Amino acid sequence: MALLAPLLTVIASAMSVTASATEDPAQPGATCERTETTACLQARLPTGVEVPGIAITVTLPSGGETVIETDESGVAVLEVTEEGQYSLTIDTDSFPDGVELQPNATETITPTISLGGQANITFNVRADDYTGAESWVDQFAQASASGLRLGLLLALAAVGLSLIYGTTGLSSFSHAEQVTLGGMVCYMLVSWAGMPFLLAAVLTVVLCGATGLAQDMAIWRPLRRRGLGLIQMMIVTIGLSLAMQYAFQVFVGAGSVRILTQAPQVTTFGPITLTQQSFWAMGISIVVLVAVGFALQRTRLGRATRAVSDNPALAAASGIDVDRVVRIVWVVATALAGLAGIMLALILNGVKWDSGMQILLLLFAAVTLGGLGTAFGALIGAIVIGFVVELTPVFGLPGDLKYATALLILILLLMVRPQGILGKAERVG
Repeated sequence: MALLAPLLTVIASAMSVTASATEDPAQPGATCERTETTACLQARLPTGVEVPGIAITVTLPSGGETVIETDESGVAVLEVTEEGQYSLTIDTDSFPDGVELQPNATETITPTISLGGQANITFNVRADDYTGAESWVDQFAQASASGLRLGLLLALAAVGLSLIYGTTGLSSFSHAEQVTLGGMVCYMLVSWAGMPFLLAAVLTVVLCGATGLAQDMAIWRPLRRRGLGLIQMMIVTIGLSLAMQYAFQVFVGAGSVRILTQAPQVTTFGPITLTQQSFWAMGISIVVLVAVGFALQRTRLGRATRAVSDNPALAAASGIDVDRVVRIVWVVATALAGLAGIMLALILNGVKWDSGMQILLLLFAAVTLGGLGTAFGALIGAIVIGFVVELTPVFGLPGDLKYATALLILILLLMVRPQGILGKAERVG
C-alpha cells in the first residue's frame, strides 16, 4: 500500500479532467461545462471501438441542427443551452471500411436533456475489421502498444491465479469475478459513497484482499481439512463465480458502469495513441509486478511461498506454516485481481457484470502458456496472449477470431512443450 499510494495519487491527478467551455463545441475532443444554463451532450461508440471522424447530426429542440464528429477515442461532445428533447443521428456514410452498425441497431437516439445535466449516448457500432487509414507499420505499432497494455493488466490477475494454483493445486474459476469485483467496488465507492478516486482505489484493493482472506477462512481451509478433492473444489469455484455474477446484477445492474465520467484524455507518441489512463495503468502494473517478483525472490515469505508451491509436504516438514502461506497467497491474489479490475474499468471506460467472464479464458491461457504454478511464467504468458489478441487483426484475420487465435497459439505451444514456457517437465508413471 505504501508503494501503491503515491502512484495512485499521480494517476488521480492526471485523470482529473478540468471541464471548460469550448469556443467550437463541434470540434472532436471538445469538452463542455455544465452550469445552470448549459448541459453536456456526449455521444460515444461502444467500449473498445475507437474510430475517429464519424459524423453525428444533432437536432436541437428548437429545430436547428449541428454536426459533431468522434475523436480518436470514439467520443464526440457538445455543449448545449436548450432544454428538451434532442435527436442524434449517426451518419453511416461517414463510416470507414470495417465499421458498421450492429444488427437491429438504431441510427437515431432521442434523449431528453435538462440544463445542468449530462446525457451520455452510445451508438451500437461494431468495428471488428476496422484497421484505420494508417500504414501497416503504424497499425503494428499501435496494436503492439495495445497488446502490451492488455498483457500487463492480464498479468496482474494471472500472477495471482498462478500463485493460487501453485500453492493449493486449485484452478479457481471465480478468480475472474474478483477482477470484476475490483471495478464494481471502486465504482460504488466513487459514485455512491462520493469518495475521491485515490481513496476509493486504495480501499478497493484492501477490500478485495479481504475477500480472499474471508474465502480461505470460510470455504477453502475447511474444505482442505475435510480432504475434499480438487475436482470438487473446482466445481465450488464455478458455483461461486455464478453467484458473484448474479450478485453484481442485483446490486449494480446488467448495464456497463463507469468509475470516472469524464471523457478520457488522449496522448499520442508517433503512431501510438493511447489514453492517459492507459499509460498510468501500464506504469502501475509494471511497478506492482516488479514488486511482487522481488518479494517472491528476495523475501522470506516469498521463498516460503515457492517452497510450498514446489512441495507442500516437504515445506511443512521444514517448519513452514503452509496454511499461513496459503492464506497470504489468497489475500495477495485477490488484491492483485481487484487492482486489475480497477485498471481495466478505466481503460475500457466501463465495467459490467460479465467483464471478468470475458477474460477468463485469457487468464487460464496465460497461466497454462507460462507454466502452471509459476508466477513468472504467468507474467510471460499474459504478455504473449496480450500481443496475440491485439495483433490478430493487423495480419488480416477477422477481429472475431482474436481470442480464438490466442487459444490456438496455446494449443500449438503445448503440443511442443507441454509444461509451458517456464514450467518444469514432470515424470508420469
